Amino acid sequence: MPAQTATQARKSAPTSGNGRAPAAPQESGFLSDVKALRERVRQHIDEGAVTPNYGADRDKVVALLNAALATEIVCVLRYKRHYFMAQGIASDSVKAEFLEHAGEEQEHADEIAERICQLGGEPDLDPEGLASRSHSEYVAGTSLREMVREDLIAERVAIESYREMINYIGDRDTTTKRMLEHILAVEEEHAEDMNSLLQGIKD
Repeated sequence: MPAQTATQARKSAPTSGNGRAPAAPQESGFLSDVKALRERVRQHIDEGAVTPNYGADRDKVVALLNAALATEIVCVLRYKRHYFMAQGIASDSVKAEFLEHAGEEQEHADEIAERICQLGGEPDLDPEGLASRSHSEYVAGTSLREMVREDLIAERVAIESYREMINYIGDRDTTTKRMLEHILAVEEEHAEDMNSLLQGIKD
C-alpha cells in the first residue's frame, strides 16, 4: 500500500463533531506554578520537611504521635517483663513471641519519634507520666495465660487507637498516615499471634 501524503493523512485523521481534529491533550495542571512553588518553599526553610502546603494541624498531629510513642514504649516494657517472667512447660515458644514483639514495638517507637522530629516537635520520653500518656495499660500478669491475655488486650487497644488516628489525619499528612497504617498492620499481626497463643494455653 503506498504511503499516504500529508493531505491524505489529515483527511483520514479522526475529527470532532464540528469537523475539526480534536485538540491535543493539555499538559496536566495538578502542579502549581513551578516558579511560585520554588519561591514558596524558600520561605521558612528552617521548618525542614514541613512545607507550606502541609494540610494537617501540626501541633495536634505531634500530640497524637506522642501518645502513640508512649503506648509503644509501655508495650515494650510490658513485653520485656513478660519475656523475663514467663515460666512453665509452654513458656519457651511464648517467650520467643514476647521478645520478638518487644523488638518490633521498639522499632515503632523509633519511627514515631523520628516523625515527631520531622514535624518540628519533640518526642516526649519523660518517664514521669508515661503510663498516663499511653493508651494501653501496663499489667504485669501473674500467670503465663494472664500475660498473654493482657498483651492481647493491649494490642486491641493499640489497633483501635491507630485506626482513629489514621481516620483523623486522613490525606492531610500522607507520610504520617502511611507510617501509622504500617504500624497498625503489625499490631494486627501481634493481636492474632497473642490470640493464637491464648487458645493453646490451658487455664
